[in-house]
Amino acid sequence: MNSNLKRLIPLTLLVSAAGYVVAAPAPVSDLNASSHTATSAGPISESSIERLERLLRNRTQVQLQMQQQLDQIAQELSELRGTVERNSYDLNQMLERQRELYRELENVRSQPTTAETTPKKKDEKPSGGAYTSNASENAEYQSAVDLILKEKDYTGAIASFKAFLTKYPKSVYTPNAHYWLGQLFYAQKKDVEAAKDFAAVVAFTDSNKRADALLKLGDIAKRNKNNAAAKKYYQQVVDGYPDTTTAQQAKKNLKSL
Repeated sequence: MNSNLKRLIPLTLLVSAAGYVVAAPAPVSDLNASSHTATSAGPISESSIERLERLLRNRTQVQLQMQQQLDQIAQELSELRGTVERNSYDLNQMLERQRELYRELENVRSQPTTAETTPKKKDEKPSGGAYTSNASENAEYQSAVDLILKEKDYTGAIASFKAFLTKYPKSVYTPNAHYWLGQLFYAQKKDVEAAKDFAAVVAFTDSNKRADALLKLGDIAKRNKNNAAAKKYYQQVVDGYPDTTTAQQAKKNLKSL
């Protein structure tokens, strides 16, 4: 067997193996018969061997390109899966915040106060969130409240209450407007903003929302692991507003600290 034939046989086997994933399998032929045929046909030319080597290189290159493409597709699928998982998590978090906000607002709605539902008598002093004779002021305040209770437009409600406080800085509804803002921010876990608005309510000592605002300040402190501050706020509710449902809740919260 001459040297060209010796080179041809392994090259033929390598080409067959390399092309397995690209072409359909071919019938296996007898190596001895192939050798005999090649021998009987005469010496293998150098150009034939070069063509086989070139074919082997080409097929190897194709396989490498296919593998690279498969690796790229796998990476893109992995990144896409991660993006979908992150979006799903963010959506669930947003829905949970909305549900929490709705629960908070429903709790407020289920406990109406006479100061918000009926006009005050003429001989009574105005209290935060009581009543005003200014029709436009009444309408704008009620419109902001409706954005929460009727429209469920919490972002719009925040903007409306802020605009109301800017337009009517000395309104009798000022404590209530701050309280609504505190509730909205608290449900969105924006504790810094919520604490500012609840603190603004507490500054109005005659506000019917003051006890609830103190309770919320305690909840914010508790959520941020500041148990000392939470205890202080809860105790203020218990001491200042005994025999109220708010005080009862404050007592339960104190026991959990």
